[in-house]
Amino acid sequence: MEQIPLPSPIHYELILQLLERQTMLAVSQNPDLRQQVNQLIITMRKAAVQQKRLEEICQGSSVTVDHRWSINHHNAEKIVTPD
Repeated sequence: MEQIPLPSPIHYELILQLLERQTMLAVSQNPDLRQQVNQLIITMRKAAVQQKRLEEICQGSSVTVDHRWSINHHNAEKIVTPD
């Protein structure tokens, strides 16, 4: 069975919380920056929805999803470290 690595959904949630609770507050007095942060929030929400769609497609096929918590989550033995 084929398996694809994808970010854990919590990553999207953490980024969205940071942007909505802290970044937006920090730029609240600057309309241009506020607009840019708002667009970034919209983009992150779209990315989360798109990943959910991808996961649903995978469920309907022979592909399983492996949610990753970090780049080094699996296959640690394949990580090359500098000497």
